[in-house]
Formats: sequence, structure tokens, C-alpha cells
Amino acid sequence: MTKKMSGLLVFLAIIMLLIAACSKEEPAKEPVPEPEDIVEEEPVEDVSVELFPSLFTGVMKEEENTRRPVLATINNHPLARPQSGISEADMIYELAAEGSVTRLLALFQSELPAEIGPIRSARDYFVHIAKGLDAFYVAHGYSPDAKQLLEQRVVDNINGMQYDGTLFWRSKDRKAPHNSYISGDNILAAEDKTNSSMEISVIPPFAFHESAEDAKMGDNVSSITVKYSSDPNFTSIYAYDVEKGTYTRTVNGYVTVDKANDEQLELSNILVFEASHRTIDSVGRQAVDIESGGKAMLFQAGIAKEIEWQNRDGILVPIENGLSAKLVPGQTWIHVVPTKPGLVTSVTYAP
Repeated sequence: MTKKMSGLLVFLAIIMLLIAACSKEEPAKEPVPEPEDIVEEEPVEDVSVELFPSLFTGVMKEEENTRRPVLATINNHPLARPQSGISEADMIYELAAEGSVTRLLALFQSELPAEIGPIRSARDYFVHIAKGLDAFYVAHGYSPDAKQLLEQRVVDNINGMQYDGTLFWRSKDRKAPHNSYISGDNILAAEDKTNSSMEISVIPPFAFHESAEDAKMGDNVSSITVKYSSDPNFTSIYAYDVEKGTYTRTVNGYVTVDKANDEQLELSNILVFEASHRTIDSVGRQAVDIESGGKAMLFQAGIAKEIEWQNRDGILVPIENGLSAKLVPGQTWIHVVPTKPGLVTSVTYAP
């Protein structure tokens, strides 16, 4: 092959390569959107919701609740158990009424249950606790001293002695005096009937942790026993549930539940206040010193603390280092026990 022929072949090969390259399809180009087709992303707005603390539980809610608290005297005799409405109470006070027999003062502000009871009679120190809280007070019956205070309208109130069968009703599955009940709707009707304010006027001086984790400073305690006497029917045993971060309550082998909804109480705080008690009549009625303050114990988040309590403007307040002791958000049970046997009979310390 001549050099001329060889050069021609190389030239033809180059031409063929160029033709092959030009014959390949170019990738399709995406269409350029017209100006009206372009959608601009709107800036994300801050949708954070303002939360309000519940005044007696510390639980955060989306709506501020300015409802006036209700304080109801609930029968705690064994024949009155289980009680109704107690799972929806913000706080429950347990105080001696006659000898070692105790009664409950259930405070409702976050919710008003459909059924509360059995309702039982008032004592003068119950009335004073209601007055300090400026709570609307509910009872059925009264001691002589309490009757005088209620007739003087020391606190706005409704009593089953005047409204038995109307605002109060009797259940058929229990015998008197263990069968008087009232509803949340009837309490609202009672407030209207008695021209009582429905708005809160006294902000309680209770303080709360943000969570249970903030409260874990103290001695680890797995169970607590609180006694008013040697009677097991009025001895409370609390067991701490580590997973839930709450306490269950057992009395004489029975776990405390709400009869109205079958819910077991899950308590965030147990407070035990020591106060002087004195028997004042042959029935065994008590005079309880709720003014002087004294020793106290606080159980929360599986720990125990020795604190004190004070009466601040009529409200019984747990005090730690001169300030209101912080509670874990949730339901609180407050025992006011005699100086004998004293604060807490026994505790079981966790390892």
C-alpha cells in the first residue's frame, strides 16, 4: 500500500468517527419553567403553643384554668370505700375526724368529676382549710363548731343537710351515712344558687419541678407506711413504681381505686405533716392544730426528704430551706397525722 493510499484511509477513518459522534442524540433538556409556574416556599411560622401550669398539680395545659377550687369532705370509713371522684382530685388531704377514723378533703380545680362521694360531715378545721384556699366547700352534716362557721358563711358552701335529695343524692348500694353523693354539675348549680364566685381569687403558694428527674435528690425509698393509730383500716402503705414514677396506695390490703371509673390512683407526691391532736368530746371528735406548723416528710420520685410545714395565710404549705418545697407535677396526697405516733412509722429504703 502506498503512502498516499494509507493517508487516505486514515482521513476516511477520522471522517467516519466524526459522523458517528455527531449522530448521537443529545440528552433532552428540562423545560425552563415560565415565571408564573415558579412556586416560592412560604417561610415556616413558629407554631409553639403557650402552656399554663395547673395551680394545684403543676401539670402544663394549653388553656389557662381560672376556675375556683372545690373542696369536698369525702367519707373514709371502710364501708364508704372505694370512693368516687378521687382519681380526678388535684390534691387529697387526709385528717382525723373522730379518734383514729379519718376523712378526706378532695380538692378539685383541674376537673370536676361527674360523681363525688360519699360526702360526709364537716369539722371546723376542714372549714378553715377551705377558707385558706378560698375553695367552695362541700359537706353533708357538721360538728357543732363547723355548723357555726358554715352558718356564719366563713366560706361559701353547700351542705347535704339542706339539699339531701335535690343537689345531693343517695346511692342504693350503700347504707347511710355512707351513701351521699354530688356531681360536678350540681356543684356548679350550688355555686350559682348560693351566689358564690366561680373564679379563683387566691393563687396557692405551691411550687413544682419541671419533671420528676429534677426531684431525685434524697434518700431512695421504695415503700412508705403512714399511721394514725394501730388500726389497719387507717394505715396507708405506698409503693413506688419506678417505670411510672408514681406511687400506689394500699389500705388494709386494698389498693386505692376510684369507684366511678375503676382507675387506680397514681400519686406523684406524698406529704406527711405532723400536728398536735386533742380529743374534745365523748364522741371522739378532734381538735387539730393546723396553725402552728411543724415537722414534715416529702416523698416523690422514689426519694424521701425531711422538711417542715407552715400555715401561710391559711394554706398548709410544705417548706424546704425557707421556701415552698417543690412538688413533682401530678396528684398529691397530704396526711396530717398526730404527733403520736408521729410522722412515718416505717419506710423501706431502696438499695
